[in-house]
Amino acid sequence: MLRCFLLGVFVAAVLAFAPASAYRHASPPPISAGSLVTFDTENAAQAHCPKDEVVWLNTNSGIYHEKGMRWYGRTRHGAYVCRKEADIAGDRDTRNGQ
Repeated sequence: MLRCFLLGVFVAAVLAFAPASAYRHASPPPISAGSLVTFDTENAAQAHCPKDEVVWLNTNSGIYHEKGMRWYGRTRHGAYVCRKEADIAGDRDTRNGQ
């Protein structure tokens, strides 16, 4: 009886102090509006989505810019994201080509 109690206490302690990364699933959860994964660097975003295009998202407006465009990596409030994930989250491409 005491062994069961101590085992329960031990398991509870391990779960309470385990890092959050220990609970991550093998595949990421589906993307929805407001849950877009953003990155500080282009390389980090490309590592997250190696088969997708990395774009610069203006996080205030929800408009993204492709590499080579005027505002790519230059807006005051922004981050690098995967294009397909941005589309799913409801963001859109710039309409003026900048």
